[in-house]
Amino acid sequence: MAIWLFFLATAGVSVLLTWAVRRYALARSLVDIPNGRSSHSLPTPRGGGVAIVLSFVFALPVLTAIGLIPWSVIWPLLGAGIFTAVVGFLDDHGHIAARWRLLAHFLAAAWAMCWMNGLPPLHVLGVEFKLGYLGHVLAAFYLVWMLNLYNFMDGIDGIASVEAVSVCLGACLIYWLSGNQSMIWPPLLLAMAVLGFLYWNFPPARIFMGDAGSGFLGMTLGVFSIQAAWSSPRFLWVWLILLAVFIVDSTFTLIRRLLRGDKVYEAHRSHAYQFASRRFGKHLPVTLAVLAINVLWLLPIAAAVGLFGLDGVWGIVLAYLPLLLLALKFRAGDSGNDC
Repeated sequence: MAIWLFFLATAGVSVLLTWAVRRYALARSLVDIPNGRSSHSLPTPRGGGVAIVLSFVFALPVLTAIGLIPWSVIWPLLGAGIFTAVVGFLDDHGHIAARWRLLAHFLAAAWAMCWMNGLPPLHVLGVEFKLGYLGHVLAAFYLVWMLNLYNFMDGIDGIASVEAVSVCLGACLIYWLSGNQSMIWPPLLLAMAVLGFLYWNFPPARIFMGDAGSGFLGMTLGVFSIQAAWSSPRFLWVWLILLAVFIVDSTFTLIRRLLRGDKVYEAHRSHAYQFASRRFGKHLPVTLAVLAINVLWLLPIAAAVGLFGLDGVWGIVLAYLPLLLLALKFRAGDSGNDC
């Protein structure tokens, strides 16, 4: 019982910290003012993701102190996550050139790789691929992309928070049912930290996450997935399926913008979820739709891979194909801003 009270307390601390960060942001005029590339219409304080970072980072070592997880699991999460969050915090308060942010992201990924030893052997359609040092490189690029795609997808009220909570809890459920209960604790802790922030971020949001929070979440979820893959290769596919909404929208949008010759590091509002929010005139239907897709579509497919032996490649195809069609329907990567 005490451990569950600890997780509930983490959510409560996150609620209070977000309140404190909101007051700080208002006092320092750290407010997002709507412009032509915004998806919101009212000035809103930003940087609330710091509450997620602090709640998770200070609670995580407690799980080691009480013997639930080893330090080898914690170090890549703490080092890569904190460094990413600090860079995002500085960028929230001013501006860091894109090239320096990207360098910092790769340094954070390199730290994580040193502790996790790159990617484990991948199982693709029954064939095992041992990548060696190439796995380190691919894993680093994967983590940097996860970090940045989470930044890209944090554009309407509640979407990044709902994604993190539903994905983490979905992974916990699969771990539990597969007999891997010891793997539950870090993603469950992150879900509770984000849930506290979501109280303030649910549409209509009273504070935004900011780069400190979104980058931290992207990096942490990426580290979770690689750690899980070392436990069992099928769990990497589970995470990639659970994260499919964000991966498909951001990747499809980026590819279309690259092919068109856009400056991809510049802010824009051409993701599918942004077009959808303008079409419906509100953020809430889109955020709830993401939650529904995660729970009703992606979680069962991920469970089929993690519990019932469906090959991960076929799980990816089954999960991603309808989302690609949705991306096309909602004009992901289109140069126009109207619907």
